[in-house]
Amino acid sequence: MSVEPLQTAGPVDFGQLVPVTVHFDDLDALGMLHNSRYPLLAERAWAEYWHGFGYGFDGDWAAAGDMCNVIKEMKVSYERPLTRAGHYAAHLWVERLGRTGLTYGFRICSADGAETHAHGHRVLVRVDPQTLRPTPWSERARSIAADLLRPAAESTGADAA
Repeated sequence: MSVEPLQTAGPVDFGQLVPVTVHFDDLDALGMLHNSRYPLLAERAWAEYWHGFGYGFDGDWAAAGDMCNVIKEMKVSYERPLTRAGHYAAHLWVERLGRTGLTYGFRICSADGAETHAHGHRVLVRVDPQTLRPTPWSERARSIAADLLRPAAESTGADAA
């Protein structure tokens, strides 16, 4: 099972659009999506995407496999305020796929992908649950991630860490 991509007027050229919902209580006192919610929407969309391939976390780090990872870096740029609750999308892609590291890009955008509200990237490093040292991604996770590689991106054997 995988996440069904959104049906869009003009499909994205790479990656995938994953539906996200903004609720009224996500808005701040000025009626805009609170800045902390943009990366949260991206994170939830990524979790949904991976869940569609059977990945998840049930509290057991030793059994988490590829889900045992840590954030090394995160950047978000805000382009246009999101000013109402409703249905939107997270455009997800992989910028770089290393041996133990992965850089993913995201946009929080209109449901059809046409209007960008925020964009950014996040660097993840897979770690061993016992040592907390970088460890390689599984071949299955690499294959799934490779399907989302941005066309200009190349898979490398180097680490992001």
